Amino acid sequence: MEKLTIRRPDDWHLHLRDGDMLRAVAPESRHFNRAIIMPNLVPPVVTGAQAAAYRERVIAAGFANPLMTLYLTETTDPADVVQAHADGVIAAVKLYPAGATTNSASGVSNFENVRPVLAAMEEAGVPLCLHGEVTDRSIDIFDREAAFLDKVLTPLRTAHPKLKLTLEHVTTADAVDWVRAHPGVGATITVQHLMANRNDMLAGGMRPHFYCLPILKRSTHQESLRQAATSGDAQFFLGTDSAPHPTHAKESSCCSAGCFTATHALPLLAHVFEEETALDRLEGFASLHGPAHYGLPVNADRITLSKGLAQNFPERVEAHGQSVTLFDPGHPIHWHVEACA
Repeated sequence: MEKLTIRRPDDWHLHLRDGDMLRAVAPESRHFNRAIIMPNLVPPVVTGAQAAAYRERVIAAGFANPLMTLYLTETTDPADVVQAHADGVIAAVKLYPAGATTNSASGVSNFENVRPVLAAMEEAGVPLCLHGEVTDRSIDIFDREAAFLDKVLTPLRTAHPKLKLTLEHVTTADAVDWVRAHPGVGATITVQHLMANRNDMLAGGMRPHFYCLPILKRSTHQESLRQAATSGDAQFFLGTDSAPHPTHAKESSCCSAGCFTATHALPLLAHVFEEETALDRLEGFASLHGPAHYGLPVNADRITLSKGLAQNFPERVEAHGQSVTLFDPGHPIHWHVEACA
């Protein structure tokens, strides 16, 4: 197959930041119609009013259809959450275990303190997106997702069986199996976790632009993710987790966590799906499963990808005084976005 036309995709997990960084990277998500926008700013987006204001800044920066989220804290007002969702201000709430990733210090340490919010969300039909890792320093970083499934997610699912859950950026076979065992739960998968494993990040030298959280895992986990993404199973869909950090913050002695893939996510995905002989299932993963999970219509417009000479993607996005380095898989990519209409 040399050309593929699919419904225009959505990105169900996107970081845009704020200020000059927002203005620099928002246009890079041009291939996506809608995107779930992460609320982990400094300070975080914790109220409906703050989400509405952030939405206006995102639109002004060049992304027309943001779906906003609230950052769940132990002092979140359940009534504000329910009202913001009822008013269409937010699409979901994001739960970060405190200290799990970038700008997560205001997240949840004691899950008992957010039970009233979760109960209100369950009753009102407000979706919950989860960063699925524990933060106990005694647990190895490569095991933190699996531990989260046992210690946090299974009890949460038992206590709130009707709460709509999206387990974001799954990285392990354990998570794939857990999602499949729980109908109705959705799971996003990133481009980098489909394209790379921890050997790609660490063997022969540390590659900071491969470093993200949750961290890349063994090749066996990568294979499980690729199978889930290309299987046609509607519980799995695209969430790039594209996360811009200034180049100097990535290329430092203690580098920031995140891979920036907004610019070229679709060509990278086409490469993966072609390798798995599953290009006919790319539309489901990128364009159909996410809207079905969130109860939204699929996009009417379409996008065409074509295969040709190896693409020369820019090394960096340089705009508004910001420099952000793109994720480079380290091998040629022959797919590119030809048209969007």
